Formats: sequence, C-alpha cells, structure tokens
Amino acid sequence: MKKIEGHIHLVRAIAGSKCQGRLTPIGDGRAIWDNGEIIHLIPEGWGDDKFLAETYLDIMKEEGIEKAVLLQGTLNGYQNYYSYQTVKKYPGKFVAAFSVDPFADNALEIVRRHVEDLGFRAIKFEISQGGGLHGFHRAFRLDNETRVSQIMHFLADYPGFVVTTDYGDYTQTSYQPEAIVNLAKRYPKMDFVVCHLSFPNADHLDRLENALQQFASVDNILVDISAIQDIEGEETDKFPYPRCQADVKLAKEILGAKKIIWGTDSPWSSTFNTYHQLATWLENTDIFTEEELEDVMYNNAERVYFKPENVQAMLDAEDPALKDLK
Repeated sequence: MKKIEGHIHLVRAIAGSKCQGRLTPIGDGRAIWDNGEIIHLIPEGWGDDKFLAETYLDIMKEEGIEKAVLLQGTLNGYQNYYSYQTVKKYPGKFVAAFSVDPFADNALEIVRRHVEDLGFRAIKFEISQGGGLHGFHRAFRLDNETRVSQIMHFLADYPGFVVTTDYGDYTQTSYQPEAIVNLAKRYPKMDFVVCHLSFPNADHLDRLENALQQFASVDNILVDISAIQDIEGEETDKFPYPRCQADVKLAKEILGAKKIIWGTDSPWSSTFNTYHQLATWLENTDIFTEEELEDVMYNNAERVYFKPENVQAMLDAEDPALKDLK
C-alpha cells in the first residue's frame, strides 16, 4: 500500500522553545529544558542531536513510504529553512509547512518571504498551551486576533493554501475547534488540517464527537491522526492501540475516510512506539475498507498537501537572499 507520512519533523538543529524555556541537546537523542526536564526526543539510531532528511529517506524506503509532509513545532524549534532546502534537494519527495510567531514585530515580513520568495504553500500554527505559543503568550483566538488576521488576509491571495493547527487538549486555553470552523468558513478556498485528531480521550468520546461534528459542518477541514498513541498513553505493548481505534472509528463515522490523514509526529512519537508500529497499526485493524485505507494513508495527503501547483511553487522558488552570497 502506498503511504504518505502526513506529519513528520526533520531536525537540522534542536532549537526548542516553549513554556519550559529553551531546549538544549545533551546527546543520545536526549535534550534538556531550562527548567531541568529531560526528554528523549530522537529514537536510537536516528541521530544523536539531529534528525536529517537522509536518515529519514532510509526509513521511508524501509517502510514503503513514498512521500512526507514536513511540519514545524516549538518542541524541536522551527526548521523552516532546512525544510525548504530538503524540498528543493529531493523534488517530489517532500512538501513543507513553515511556522512563524504572529506576535513577532516582523511576522508579516517573515510570512511574505516564505510564501513569495521560498514558495511555501502551507503554514503550521502550533498554538497549544502545553507545547506552543499559548505557553509563552497571552491567550488569543486564531479567529479573533489582529496579528493572525493579518497573516490570513495575506494568505487569502493563494487559493489551495493549507493551514495546519495544533491547539492542544481541552484543558488548555488554546483548545479552539470552533475557531478552526470559523476560519474555514471565512476562507473556503483554503484547506485546514487539525493535528492529533483534536487531542482525543477514549473515555470522553462525547467531547471528541462535539469537535468532529463542528468540523463536519464545512467541507475544507480535515484531521490528522498523528501522535494519538502518545495522547492516549498507548505504547508498544498496546499495539494496535484499542483506545486509538475507538477514536478513529468515531472520526470515520462523523467525517468519513476522505477527511482523515495518517501521520506519526515523529521523531518524538517514535520514542514511545516503534516507527514500524505507527506506520502499520491501521492495517492491523478493521476500521477501514481497503479503499478507505488508501485514502487515509495516501490519497488525502496527496490531495491536500501535494497539490501540483503548490509543489511546483517551492520547486520553482529561488531564494533571493542567496544572491548576495554569489
């Protein structure tokens, strides 16, 4: 079965920054936050203090993964430029989203450069309180914040643009399923992807149902199911993850198979479960028919992220900043 990894993070240099402070690599795939918390960020054998495209290409070949979507997050630190370089170096294998802090004075300038100069056609808003912008900014709404609105107004000139969002779980001020619905209605020519299936809890499926019903009310919202094993606390011995199966069955029932994108959120997620398990768990369930599974594992990401005109925009881009170096 063909596969597109719909949520992966390459790490050229660990540069995490969130509510725990700055993240510093300490070797063996581990890193330490300023508050003293140590995390195992990169699986054994994937890199000591980085996770590069060449390493992942070998993993892709081993797992039969044809393409991948490169996303950003404050856990690893934004890897915008390395993602751009990777897409250019390996045409057709990757697409990439960039990230920006909308509260930075030069945020709109940064957005303009990534879209107009570098050809990005996807943006990732990592706004979760636990791992993103709400951890070090005042609470704000994606659908009612002037700085975000400036960015969205700019992106409206690019039909087919993809807006991907991680807003954390319901305990966090960043949890905003209704904001995604409002944005999707305002910008019907864009696609919106909610990461991590809106942070499900199999013991509280009514909450997930409420969010999914909201998403179902518009045509241009999809969900990815990356990292739900971490969120549900299901590690290697729980394969193929009964709690995650309950979550995804509900998503299929409400949204349908054409609005679900498989992904893993690796490398971090592959420290809790093997990448092989994360790449094959759906094949070991009866949630989807074979045709539906092809949509979830490949066709949906291809349709949304790998739009031909979007792929070509980055391949055609030439960074004007490099002209000064020639």
